[in-house]
Amino acid sequence: MKAAILHGKHALTVETVPDAALQAPGDAVVRVVVAGICGTDLHGYRGLPGPVTGPRCGHEFVGVVEDIGGEVSTLRPGTMVVAPFNFADGTCSACLTGSHNACAAGGMFGVQGDGAQAEAVRVPFADANLVAVPVDENDERLPSLLTLTDTMATGLHAIKTGRVAPGSSVAVVGDGPVGMCAVLAARDAGAARIILVGRHEARLSKGKEFGATDTFNAQGSEGVAESVDYVHTATQGVGADVVVECGGGPQAQDTAFAMCRAGGAVCVMGSPPIGDVTPVFLRGITLTGGLTPARAYLPELVERVLAGTLAPGSIFEKTVALDDIVSGYEAMDARTASKVLVLP
Repeated sequence: MKAAILHGKHALTVETVPDAALQAPGDAVVRVVVAGICGTDLHGYRGLPGPVTGPRCGHEFVGVVEDIGGEVSTLRPGTMVVAPFNFADGTCSACLTGSHNACAAGGMFGVQGDGAQAEAVRVPFADANLVAVPVDENDERLPSLLTLTDTMATGLHAIKTGRVAPGSSVAVVGDGPVGMCAVLAARDAGAARIILVGRHEARLSKGKEFGATDTFNAQGSEGVAESVDYVHTATQGVGADVVVECGGGPQAQDTAFAMCRAGGAVCVMGSPPIGDVTPVFLRGITLTGGLTPARAYLPELVERVLAGTLAPGSIFEKTVALDDIVSGYEAMDARTASKVLVLP
């Protein structure tokens, strides 16, 4: 079968690799119908620190079950399924409390498991991870379903852990796909004021479509400071109840703390490391967020997409074939697309 292979910085090829195959009785083999390129993949492509180091890559996919192990009881070949980006055993104490991301037996596709930017994927603990969806391979909702594997689940995780309530004020730092999905989740949670801060006018405009009540373009040398002032002005000098940080790194976190009201919450959804957390102590700010237990949110999110009440699929700005996946990475690297859908 074909799969994307990362050899190093800006060195990505599509090669023939051994077919995905069952290795344990709880496994399933899933033929990939649609896959995504994530910002985490882009970090690896750029040679930056992070979990994606190659050779296999990709952790977002929707597909059709092709084969199952002898202990798989909830799935049958031919079933369309959505997979969380991080697989887990579903039985440990972490999984049973909804923290699938902390499962000691689990991992991330494309890192500890098969890469999803391929024609097929072996899925460990298939019963615990795969969620069946009653759609076919031509369903127009496939892009929205694909967002649930990671990006939309991550946006929802921020809003859930930040305990956004009806009437809340929310600031979202970062206008990439996760930021967009956090805006969408904040809107659905009933937030009264949703301020999206970014540096790309087209994305900020899309943020309005997703539910942002305000947007602020933080370009320029004073953009960060001005964005903090904007949030405080918009919240009568108090600061936002909840700030969702999607940029990654200490500078973005510092900005989030500065935007947050005393006693509020900052949800760190960007990449580590975590910077200075003094505001947590001095200003009573709750620090939350972190790696998303995507599987915990999939049933709720799938139900809403199928019902037509959630449609985040427009975050995909470009579609490429697997054979042409390099062009998808190049588009994201050049910032001409914020997220790319891949068709094997």
